[in-house]
Amino acid sequence: MNKINPNVDFYFNKASKWQKEMEQLRVIALQSGLTEELKWGCPCYTFQKSNVIIIHGFKEYCAFLFIKGALLKDSKHILIQQTENVQAGRQIRFTSVNEIIKLENTLKAYIKEAIEVEKAGLKVTLNKNTNLVFPEEFKNKLEENPSLKLAFQALTPGRQRAYNLFFSAPKQSKTREARVEKCIPQILIGKGLND
Repeated sequence: MNKINPNVDFYFNKASKWQKEMEQLRVIALQSGLTEELKWGCPCYTFQKSNVIIIHGFKEYCAFLFIKGALLKDSKHILIQQTENVQAGRQIRFTSVNEIIKLENTLKAYIKEAIEVEKAGLKVTLNKNTNLVFPEEFKNKLEENPSLKLAFQALTPGRQRAYNLFFSAPKQSKTREARVEKCIPQILIGKGLND
């Protein structure tokens, strides 16, 4: 079993609805020979410095997130794509320690396969959707403000896509408009949505 990283302990020691479940996932990850690190504020398990899995908790469940889960065979059909926009990662979700214990051998097999994916140097082929369809509220702002249009065009494709997803998500025009207004200053200084 690989060593527990003391920098990650706080994550497992904080009061959480899923504390016992996440501790069980930690044991399985460490027994699989992965190195424990803290990335994005979550326990991340790596193989030769490549990210393999992350443990994270949500309101309704906790999960193992396989970074390149789309490349796994998923023979048990338990991998879940979080949203339609997630291309590479896949989750296995849990709501009890018993679920984790029942799937322990399967989880170890999936981790072993994920390590083999890293050893082979496989990459997920990402869809490059360059044709973004912007909501009317944002199109209008781009037409009204040439500086905003230039600043937006100067952003990386990933930042443009993140803004587009954020602006397009609400069903109500009023909410879309409020999101656009809120983000204009950030776009004008060349920052992405999450910068």
